[in-house]
Amino acid sequence: MAAREATDETTGTAAGAAAARTAGEQPRQFIAELFTSFTREIVADDGDPGPVIDRYYTPDVVQIADGIRLDRDRLVAHVRPVRKNLADFAFEVHEALRDGERIAARFTIRATDRKGRRTATEVHLFGELAPDGRICRTHQISRTLKDPGAPGEVAGGKEEGS
Repeated sequence: MAAREATDETTGTAAGAAAARTAGEQPRQFIAELFTSFTREIVADDGDPGPVIDRYYTPDVVQIADGIRLDRDRLVAHVRPVRKNLADFAFEVHEALRDGERIAARFTIRATDRKGRRTATEVHLFGELAPDGRICRTHQISRTLKDPGAPGEVAGGKEEGS
């Protein structure tokens, strides 16, 4: 896994740096880079995940995933087992929109744990970014895909463009 991502000099956040790098680029690339760099940092070391979360999420973050509300403390608790078990991962962004600080995306997270087990989860996300580029709110619905190795398996059984 890569070492820490660069931070934005004006905001001090890695999310701000990602937002600055991708401000003029496609939303799909922005979403992929944001979540990839966050996950890389989370699994990079065994220290307190709080500082990493603080670089990507605002202190008052509210993330609702499959009906479960996570604030900052619950998000920190959520990533602890992820960092211990995740061996490899990839984000495949199928669709993404960005309108100022509002984002929406449909993506697949493909992961392999330290025992070699593979999973794939499709996520539908709506969210809001703070002015500094950090995530302040998300609502997500996810589903586990039946075949984690099948490229492009998406809702409805067809890959985008087919």
